[in-house]
Amino acid sequence: MSDRSIAIDELAVATMVTDGRHVVAANAAAAALAGRELHDLEGLALDDLFVAPGDVRAAWDGGGGADRPAMVDAWPQESRLQLRRPLGGEVAVAVAARPRSAGGEATMDTVLTMRPVHVDGDGDLSGMEVVSTVSHELRSPLTSVKGYTSLLLSRWSRLSDEQKKTMLEQVHHDADRVTRLVNELLDISRLETGHLQLRFQSVSLPGLAASVVAKVALEYPDLECGLDFPDGFPSVIADPDKVEQVLTNLVENAAKYASPTGMQVSGVVCGDTVSVAVADSGAGIPPADLPHIFTKFYRTDHGRPSGSGLGLWISRGLVEAHGGRLSADSVVDRGSVFRFTLPRDGNGRR
Repeated sequence: MSDRSIAIDELAVATMVTDGRHVVAANAAAAALAGRELHDLEGLALDDLFVAPGDVRAAWDGGGGADRPAMVDAWPQESRLQLRRPLGGEVAVAVAARPRSAGGEATMDTVLTMRPVHVDGDGDLSGMEVVSTVSHELRSPLTSVKGYTSLLLSRWSRLSDEQKKTMLEQVHHDADRVTRLVNELLDISRLETGHLQLRFQSVSLPGLAASVVAKVALEYPDLECGLDFPDGFPSVIADPDKVEQVLTNLVENAAKYASPTGMQVSGVVCGDTVSVAVADSGAGIPPADLPHIFTKFYRTDHGRPSGSGLGLWISRGLVEAHGGRLSADSVVDRGSVFRFTLPRDGNGRR
């Protein structure tokens, strides 16, 4: 890989360096957006990569070198281009450019940053932006798996049994995270097309909740989450994997965006329905955001950045597929409660 890519490798945004005619360096995010291997992207002609308007094309038609300032001038702000993908089709991207400097000195290169843009009339994100967003969530567990397995392979004989066990437990946990993220992507189309298939069986919600809390605690060691289910809490007829997915999402969200302490998962029986609530003691959700949190791709502008904006939308769809309901109540500076209901006998299921 070109040494010019060293600085941009750490950037989450899709970034490339061009000499005016060709890509001379790129990072993994740019390769993913372009649907190409990194080594295939580097050296590619800009004409082969982009469908661009005439003023932008004129900037690189003249070549590199002294023409570089004109290339930068073609992007006073972000310009809308079409990014060609190798298997056909194009992706709409917004591209911004700036001169590249090294050690405080100007170079003949230009840095291009790209992001997918909205392409439909409903305001939903483009498919590539969904992939780009979710890929960032996948990167963390995959990096962890790669790091721990490399360490185990290279230092196996020097690690104690307890160290090996700890690392393998983390790898197992991260593999579960990746599996869940992939399943969520698959659930998007299944929910939208009505093709979601549920495997109904008897499920013990107190036991499932305890398992979920124990797994989330691997990622959040300071997690303090109480369990409050009355004795003799009835089992429900549901898909255990999907209910676990919902509950994991709610507990993880509370730990990540609210507070890992002062949390509680509780259950209540109401006739033919059971209700499970996840309550946190965080900062709460602003009233203006609360009506939108179950909207697909919605991400609040308040507090810490959120993830893909898919988790709550998928969770509501999974609960409704069981014939239940997922809702939220929140008080700013006091915390939030996410509550879902399920029919005890599985009635209402798809």
